[in-house]
Amino acid sequence: MNFIDNYWMKKALNQAKKGKQRGEVPIGSVLVKGNYLVSSSCNSCISLFDSSAHSEILVIKTGGIKLKNYRLYNTVLYVTHEPCFMCSAAIINSRICRVVYGSYSSNKHNFSYFMNLLYINNIKHHIKDIKSGVLLYECSSLLKNFFKKKR
Repeated sequence: MNFIDNYWMKKALNQAKKGKQRGEVPIGSVLVKGNYLVSSSCNSCISLFDSSAHSEILVIKTGGIKLKNYRLYNTVLYVTHEPCFMCSAAIINSRICRVVYGSYSSNKHNFSYFMNLLYINNIKHHIKDIKSGVLLYECSSLLKNFFKKKR
């Protein structure tokens, strides 16, 4: 599984780099089903003038259109950084079965929101597998360097 996870996380990193070139916070995502790419995106909040245009939200929207279903059963979401609260809720509502992310949030509250939201017992859909830290150095370096240059 490591080879496959690394392969798709590199694709998500490429999306994050595209976002960085456009001045966006460099976070990228890809949605995969049966080892085939369904959709990919980078953060686009600035370019779309939309605070909800996180990479995860955009891949979920495009994935639903391509699969002709808002329920994205048997899909895997690869994202370069730990999903925020908003994206975590969208992941649950879209019925994604597995989430793989790279870097962790430096804000401990984001981590608790993500993990707590995904493990609440009374939610009908549960993510079957969550894997973190995939290509951790590459994912976290991209974000750290981006914010260093901004400051």
